[in-house]
This record gives sequence, C-alpha cells and structure tokens, in this order.
Amino acid sequence: MLTSRAAILALVVCVIALSLAYPLREYVMQQSQIAQLKEDRARMEENVAHLQEREEALGDEAFVEREARARLHYQYPEETAYIVIRPESEAEAEADPAEPTEPWFTELWRTVEEADSPDPDAGP
Repeated sequence: MLTSRAAILALVVCVIALSLAYPLREYVMQQSQIAQLKEDRARMEENVAHLQEREEALGDEAFVEREARARLHYQYPEETAYIVIRPESEAEAEADPAEPTEPWFTELWRTVEEADSPDPDAGP
C-alpha cells in the first residue's frame, strides 16, 4: 500500500512533469521552426546567387547579343537569316485527325443506318 509520503511524492512528480510538458513542447516546436527557417534561408541565398550571376551575364554585351540572335532571331542589317523548318515526323503525319479515313458521305450514310435500326437495349 502507498503511504501518505509516497502519494505526496507521486503527486509532486506528476505536477512537475505536467509543468515541464508545455515548455518542452514549445522548445521542440521552436527548434523545428528554426531548422525550417535555416533551410529556407539557404534556398533563398542560392536563389540570390543565381540571380546575381544572371544580372552579371545580362551586363555582358556579348551575352545579350548572343541571346538576341538565338531567342529573338535578331540580325544585323547586312546579314541574311535562314530558318530551317523540319518536316513532320511520320508518327505525327499518321496521327493527324484532320484527315478522315472515309469520305464524309459514307460516314453520314452509316449514321443514318444506325439511327434507323432498332436498339436492342432500349425498352418498349
């Protein structure tokens, strides 16, 4: 049996445990939040470094000229630009839905015949 001293000791231990539970939970939550913020900061620092590199590249006249030629198809007035158009692949040509396999009137006549025939699933 528990003596009164043991019961009081157990009660004191429970009170101390309960009083420490909330601050401990807050501490753990704050530590996880700090870790998340450190990851966010590292990711943002990488993004800033990438943007600074991009800014330096855009300050270079040779890079800007190269990008204008490649992406915008700019050229100097004395130059002649040629754009090569690649032919369609055979798979794309076969899968073209614009080309019907049968003439339109054959498809029309087939739908008329289907509408004329009684539907076996329909009720009386």
